[in-house]
Amino acid sequence: MDNVIDLQIWQMAAAYIFVVVLLFIVRIKGIPREKEILISTLRMTLQLILTGYILVYIFNNSHPLYTILVIGIMEVFAVYNIFKRVKVKLTQKIKEVIAFSMVTGTILSLFYFILVVINLSPWYEPRYFIPIAGMIIGNSMTGISLGVKKLVDGINEQKHLIEAALMLGATPKMAAKPIVDNAFDSAILPTINSMVGMGIVFLPGMMTGQVLSGVSPVIAIKYQIVIMLGVLGSVALTVILFVQLGYKTFFNEEHQLHI
Repeated sequence: MDNVIDLQIWQMAAAYIFVVVLLFIVRIKGIPREKEILISTLRMTLQLILTGYILVYIFNNSHPLYTILVIGIMEVFAVYNIFKRVKVKLTQKIKEVIAFSMVTGTILSLFYFILVVINLSPWYEPRYFIPIAGMIIGNSMTGISLGVKKLVDGINEQKHLIEAALMLGATPKMAAKPIVDNAFDSAILPTINSMVGMGIVFLPGMMTGQVLSGVSPVIAIKYQIVIMLGVLGSVALTVILFVQLGYKTFFNEEHQLHI
């Protein structure tokens, strides 16, 4: 196995030239994004440095409690980020549905992947468990974020159509079905699109990292295939849980729409 090229401080600093170029472009174009670019770059750098040192400790002191703690933190931040990223008003009930769908869908998918697909022993081995959990939770977070926006916007914009359907005798499930289906489709489409171009248009991050670390490309491909299938399954499960439970929060016990 080839030795990994360790990046020096000056090499990492040189990469920030891309941020400088971006800042120059938005300044010339008059786009007010300088502050957001600087903050996001700083946060990304500090968060990754902190995460790196934490993972070094966890990898060297493997314990199920550490792994569970890290997964718990990931889930909490994922749910919080969904609330922050969705620029629509969310009721307490739909927030509870988001949290339930996110945690249930990702945990079920993650443990199936770890115990059945990879057959990892011990199951809490952090070198495998944490990176895989990060990919599954991160992609599911993006999927639900898209699903939430589409569902809430759809019901608000098509309120009159839903009410008309209810007056004609449709159940809430029937009245909201087109919106629910559209929300699900919009949420899983980015994952499907990324799978279409994978391997030809671009090499995914996990595979690139494994190849750079000296792993055979064939082995890296095997891991990437099962990871993407796991991600697709997790996104589909979390989103279907959300849309099937989420639309119900817009109806009362008398099957009346309330917004």
